[in-house]
Amino acid sequence: MTPTPLHLWVPNLFEFKGGIQVYLQDFLLALEKTDKHSRLTIFDKLDTQNPTEQLQSEQFSFHFSGQIYQPFRTLHFSLNLFLGALFDHPKLIICGHLNFAPIALVLNAVFKIPYWILVYGVDAWDIDNPLKVQALKQAEKIISIGDYTRDRLLTKQKLSKDQIPLLPVTFDASDFSIEPKPQYLLERYGLAASQPIILTVARLSEADQYKGYDQILKALPAIRQAIPDVHYVLVGKGGDRPRVEALIKTLNLQDCVTLTGFVPDGELCDHYNLCDVFAMPSKGEGFGIVYLEALACGKPVLGGNQDGAIDALVNGELGVLVDPDDVDAITQTLTQILQREHSHPLLYQPEILRHKVVDYFGFEQFQKTLAHLLNDHFKTK
Repeated sequence: MTPTPLHLWVPNLFEFKGGIQVYLQDFLLALEKTDKHSRLTIFDKLDTQNPTEQLQSEQFSFHFSGQIYQPFRTLHFSLNLFLGALFDHPKLIICGHLNFAPIALVLNAVFKIPYWILVYGVDAWDIDNPLKVQALKQAEKIISIGDYTRDRLLTKQKLSKDQIPLLPVTFDASDFSIEPKPQYLLERYGLAASQPIILTVARLSEADQYKGYDQILKALPAIRQAIPDVHYVLVGKGGDRPRVEALIKTLNLQDCVTLTGFVPDGELCDHYNLCDVFAMPSKGEGFGIVYLEALACGKPVLGGNQDGAIDALVNGELGVLVDPDDVDAITQTLTQILQREHSHPLLYQPEILRHKVVDYFGFEQFQKTLAHLLNDHFKTK
């Protein structure tokens, strides 16, 4: 049987680790396990090589443009896409980012190759570029990571809901477990096991201020009135740290906030287990895999009610959603959670939280959903 050619266009996969890159790697792994009869060609704009054994497969072939001198990189990448379509004539093109969709639109007009577009969050919320808008309308499917992004697209672009199926973010639940507070982290940060600890995991960059760590800092003085020994641990590095440090000083919180800086992946589970509540009241998150990771450690979770956290917390079933601009609401909710007085039925049932988040977002479910989408595509051809 001749393998079915598919093309996947990605911004990058390896040399920068963000939410989109992790999602695309999971997409590739699921595709390999799901569709043994396809041959996938990956066109990667920014990377120079594939350094990971995890994505080595006889089904995959890579074409990198990251080694090309920057002023000519986009041209090289685009030319590769055109030549690949001309000579390979794939049965489906999957755009790993909306920015590539106008090229897929042209190839669809010339070669009649159907295409999908993967959309994540802010990349697709307020699109006015005419070529991107037209590419969205002509796509066979627009694969959204959550209802929130899909609803934004439906409202803005007047698309059909049937055109935008969901393939929610997944994660490796085996990397996370329910454990006691790690002694070595308590000693590292000078904390007592009995201390109530709030945790956020986020990049500290100016572009990521929407994640809500400022709001938690502003809530802390009032939380301390009710819980004097509360401590806030903020995991992450980035250029926004000096501004955050200045805010901590302004609010006189130096003795109850720890900025950890970079934390390696091997310590991430331990940091989740260090806390009593994970809080990220964001208002620009496409989804937020950190919510899933915290839930897999059995932790109560607080998120914002104006972005993709709604999807990660399953409309409030798995955690508490608050107005990310309402510091008083954040204060009240965190205080109630830490005092074990919140009315949410699952917050203090760690095993159930873990079980449910794995059921909703585990890799097995991700793989089944992708298989269903691909089966639908090939059945109609």
